[in-house]
Amino acid sequence: MIRKNTMAEINKFLNALAGFLILVAILTLAPGCDNKSEESSEGSKKTQVTELIDETVGESVEIDWWQFWSDPGIKPTIKLMIEEFESQNPNIKVNVTDLTWDNGHDKLVISLAAGAGPDLFELGSDWVPEFAANNRLANLEANLRTRMPDFLGWESASKDGAVFGHPWILGSRVLFYNRDLMIQAGYTDSFPPMALKEFSSLCFKIDSLSPKIYGWGSNAAEKHRLYKKFLPFFWTLGGELFSENNEYCVISSQFGVAALKAYHKLHLGCSMVDTQRRLDDAFLKGTLGVVFSGEWLLKRIYNEKPDLNFVTGVFPGKSFPGTSFMGGEYLVINADSDKKGAALRLLKFITNPENQIRFCKANYSTCPSSIEAAKDSFFTSDPNIQVFVKQLRSAKAPPFEPTWVYIEEQIEKAVERVLFEDVAPEIALHEAREAIQLISRGN
Repeated sequence: MIRKNTMAEINKFLNALAGFLILVAILTLAPGCDNKSEESSEGSKKTQVTELIDETVGESVEIDWWQFWSDPGIKPTIKLMIEEFESQNPNIKVNVTDLTWDNGHDKLVISLAAGAGPDLFELGSDWVPEFAANNRLANLEANLRTRMPDFLGWESASKDGAVFGHPWILGSRVLFYNRDLMIQAGYTDSFPPMALKEFSSLCFKIDSLSPKIYGWGSNAAEKHRLYKKFLPFFWTLGGELFSENNEYCVISSQFGVAALKAYHKLHLGCSMVDTQRRLDDAFLKGTLGVVFSGEWLLKRIYNEKPDLNFVTGVFPGKSFPGTSFMGGEYLVINADSDKKGAALRLLKFITNPENQIRFCKANYSTCPSSIEAAKDSFFTSDPNIQVFVKQLRSAKAPPFEPTWVYIEEQIEKAVERVLFEDVAPEIALHEAREAIQLISRGN
């Protein structure tokens, strides 16, 4: 509900201020601008200072942790973990503040700029580069170096040898197939298609069963979502966003064009086009053959339609499994905090395998960052959860770019122009390449 009068003016001011602060952070990083890092001898990379944070906590301290898990189903687990941590660390008191995805980003930007930010906080993977580039995050590489082989997802929190956060709960997308519709379409194999060509053929065959049946679920123009559905096609067919030397955007390569044509073919020829929520609803009703979705749909099936005859599969490739999208939640430490040691102890406690298992069971999350946690029977006993675990190992995160939120906007614009305005993929991706080059490289 939109607040009126005074609250509306306050919210308007805070939103404007947050936008200004974010813009200042991005402009600070533009080529030719000064920043706190020194140029390397090549002039293209930054030298990161790595200091070991002392995790010894002497006198009693209070630390603030801001996080986004406010759902009643997971709150008791968060509370229990904090109680156990405080019991094991009697000289550390943890104050937990819940954020929302609607305004949590802006609250963090404003509080950190004002020097009043939390000691430890949670960031979505898309936000880590932005906050790191603005010198808001402590470099934890020296303290986390020995943990890195035991966890997945570091690419979203690492740049030029620096590590700005610890992967906590990750996420990917897998394909959900209606097995009854697959059989009606003549597909009798026990496992879903592993080749992209075979997958596309199956979607068209399911779509031809009835005017009321759709083969493929194609996302409408939903911000921050559509690019996550296109990039798996893009990466699987050999596309890369930037050149090997990271100087040029190459999204309009022949591989990118081929991927957008393949995506467009499914969209145009055998798709139900709607929001993700409604696509998931159609899959539950049995009117959609294949949908690319996340763990939330698995939870809905088990709770709402346990008798649905379905199967999950990893994203198909040219001939072998392809590449899906990886995102997730990360725990980071305020670079200006004077309680980094205590915050780091809490970070390690929350992300340890035992607590990841506990969290995933309570929230029905399928993708822990801990490799050891994924060996628990909660994950290994369910073949559908195992598909998520397997997909995570062949998933890819977007590049570590401070301006990623603007880059993804250009990717989605290009996809939308092809899907909904009938613009040629070559033209749309060329326009995206020009815009992304300017946004990210300044030329």
